[in-house]
Amino acid sequence: MPVATKRDYYEVLGIAREATSEQIKKAYRQAALKFHPDRNRSDPEAEKKFKVAAEAYEVLSDSQKRSVYDHYGHAGLNGQGMHDFSSMNAQDIFSMFDDILGAFGFGGRGRAGPRAGADLEAGIEIELEEVITGAEHTIEFDRVDHCDRCGGRGAEPGTSLQTCQTCGGYGQVEQATGFGALIGRIVATCPHCGGQGKVPKERCRTCNGRGLKTQHRSLNVRIPAGIQDGQAVRIRGEGEPSDSGGPRGDVYCRVHIKQHPFFRRHNNDLILELPISFTQAALGAEIEVPTLRGKTILKVPRGSQYGDTFRLAGEGLPDLHSRRAGDQIVQILLEVPRKLSKAQEQLLRDFAETEDHQVLPESKGFVERLKEYFSGRVEDGGQQRKEGA
Repeated sequence: MPVATKRDYYEVLGIAREATSEQIKKAYRQAALKFHPDRNRSDPEAEKKFKVAAEAYEVLSDSQKRSVYDHYGHAGLNGQGMHDFSSMNAQDIFSMFDDILGAFGFGGRGRAGPRAGADLEAGIEIELEEVITGAEHTIEFDRVDHCDRCGGRGAEPGTSLQTCQTCGGYGQVEQATGFGALIGRIVATCPHCGGQGKVPKERCRTCNGRGLKTQHRSLNVRIPAGIQDGQAVRIRGEGEPSDSGGPRGDVYCRVHIKQHPFFRRHNNDLILELPISFTQAALGAEIEVPTLRGKTILKVPRGSQYGDTFRLAGEGLPDLHSRRAGDQIVQILLEVPRKLSKAQEQLLRDFAETEDHQVLPESKGFVERLKEYFSGRVEDGGQQRKEGA
């Protein structure tokens, strides 16, 4: 059975791969109008095409997503926070891209409801140790908020609002679109009153009639144990206010974890590279090693080799959901001293004299196998030459 594949997004919008943002926007506007379900009631495929065009525009209008798509195609967009347009109705999609499409009012279908305000993002850095227990931090950011002087009305206190002369109080205006035989009428948000239907008789002196102003805000946010670098904590209702009576947006606190001087993180495990001496590796030793929870003793067995790893159960980081701790993995690195005393050098020379007679190096097996390997290749080569002769 053939596997269905997604169409190329540039092909969907009918544009070249080097298209500018304005060309992408124009192409999407045309596709959205062409395939809107209310204009194509007899075509069951129209709604599907309409949603595919919205998906293409979401990717190509975002510089980061577009770059990923250009390099890796559809597979590269997994985990990029894409909307599921297949489960959305057409009017909701129009609301998402209202800055491009305006309010079209097809089929008398109103919007699904007042839109939420804009979401905001703030970033913080935490120490790796804080991932174990979680932590509380203060974040600071600026957001647009209702004007304190006029309460968001835009009118100077003590004055009233009056009906917008541009839209007659309806909050929407009709505009002509197209040309020639294709000319039509669309309904768009009134540019004068912003869809409110009323304007201040006397503008607020603080916000100049906007009803909004920028304010600085500080919030305490709880960072959960086990959080990964780059994940965000969502703080509901602390974003910007809605311009249509909906709820406030949210604030996403993006967490970055500082690099640790000793440990590297791999999922919930911690990796520690531990330098030890030749004698500790050869004779075995009990070595004090650091963990994020304190110190512990690692027993290094006799004859340990460079790169050997040892696992300290439960000394890693907790899982964000189950809280089960990972492990700490200690990797052995052998350190060769750069300077030796005369006595140390003589001891090593005496030891070297015994290597071929009494103490066989661990690598001898490798050397023997290497000789057998090359010897076998020579014999095989000779046999092949005989067969080819």
